Amino acid sequence: MHRRMIAPGALAAASVLLAIPASAASYSPGTPGIGDPYYPSYGNGGYDVSHYDLRLQYQPKTDELQGTATILAKTTQDLSRFDLDFLLDVSEVRVNGAKASFATSGEHELVVTPKTPLAKGTQITVVVRYSGVPSAKSAYGFTSWHRTPDGGVAANEPEAAWWWFPSNDHPTDKATYDVSVAVPDGTQALSNGTLQSTASKLGWTRYNWRQNKPQATYLATLALGRFDITTGTSDGGVPVINAYSKDLGDTDGAARASVERTGEIVDWLSGYFGPYPFSTAGGYVPNTTTGYALETQTRIYYSPKQFANGSNTSVVVHELAHQWYGDYVSLKGWKDIWINEGFARYAQWLWSEHEGEGTAQELADYVYASHPADDAFWTVKPGDPGPDEQFGDAVYNRGALAIQALRNEIGDDAFFAILKGWPKEHAYGNASVADFQEYAEQVSGKQLSALFDTWLFQPEKPAAPSVRALVKTGTVVAQPKSWKKIEATNEVHGH
Repeated sequence: MHRRMIAPGALAAASVLLAIPASAASYSPGTPGIGDPYYPSYGNGGYDVSHYDLRLQYQPKTDELQGTATILAKTTQDLSRFDLDFLLDVSEVRVNGAKASFATSGEHELVVTPKTPLAKGTQITVVVRYSGVPSAKSAYGFTSWHRTPDGGVAANEPEAAWWWFPSNDHPTDKATYDVSVAVPDGTQALSNGTLQSTASKLGWTRYNWRQNKPQATYLATLALGRFDITTGTSDGGVPVINAYSKDLGDTDGAARASVERTGEIVDWLSGYFGPYPFSTAGGYVPNTTTGYALETQTRIYYSPKQFANGSNTSVVVHELAHQWYGDYVSLKGWKDIWINEGFARYAQWLWSEHEGEGTAQELADYVYASHPADDAFWTVKPGDPGPDEQFGDAVYNRGALAIQALRNEIGDDAFFAILKGWPKEHAYGNASVADFQEYAEQVSGKQLSALFDTWLFQPEKPAAPSVRALVKTGTVVAQPKSWKKIEATNEVHGH
């Protein structure tokens, strides 16, 4: 389940504070949180990152990770010190070439004090040297690092970066990435984007990955182990890279039968959402014990449990839909999660229709009829569900109901124009639920505030007659053939 966070305590001892000269009195510390009400300690103030260059070495036998992170950023205020979100052990920090003081604070803060204050608008280069055993680190009582029999994996939401690189860990600070990882020969390293090159020397192989489009920190992934890697190109010209742990056992066939359809599904989704926005697509299935999948950008993480009952193209559709809704356009704040999950679930409904296993309307009717008015399902507000229900069933299914209600209200022409136009409208950026409503009104020419309020923000079951085609309360509705497949992904983010 999702975890409620506790804001970190006071900053570390006064030894880390910078004695600012009188002429620099305007300089002040960046905040140790970016201001997200769901997670007050996540992200940091005072700077904006443009690029992460991560040069790593990993030993799978011991789970030891060594690294040098070079972070390119620009200050957004006159800055005396700033925080990075990070857990591993730091040996040195430099800011613009000069050694900086540093200390830890709270559960996951690295507090950096540069040798001299940084004026607003300054381009900065921050170098952090570090090492540690990610699986031995926890914050707030959990770990987002998955130890596997042959290595480890970083994949979680809303946080995963702290266990393997220092960052400004909030979706609003997206950046490009170069990830270079040395592993013992026979072990492979996977990350986002395109594999630029590999090189072997003295028993080690280095893999160099590049993500050349802006990416949120929680969407950065690292997988280290022994994989069978497949490559191909979709009919639409999208390169596809998939990987499967060599010890998946009985789930191997079902995993491949699902994930190997990535290229086909990318092309199909492009018909609804517009051209695929990244340089590559694909996914990987490591030998982990988790139950969820995650839309890690261009290289989706799938738990083997997603395929325990056979092939599951529906979960592949869900995570690939996120490449547009969640990755290409990312949320402004974690309360805007409906834009990610509602549309990814609705994509599954469209796939059901494509497969002849139940239309989107039939699925909407079934969900609506399945939850009586006194069901707690209706008390969750998908437009602002709160951190405890952020990945709850209502965000997915009531969220998709809201999308079908929108479709019924504005008609298919405007609806499908919105589906395709929205990602382009906020390409590689961030947006909120309010932004989406404004865009939908602009495209449809209709005032939609009542509809959005009813379906996304009222803690009660909407009246069926308010939306055409939805069944009346109490009506028995047949279960669409696709429902069990879709329901199997209900815990897709049950971290």
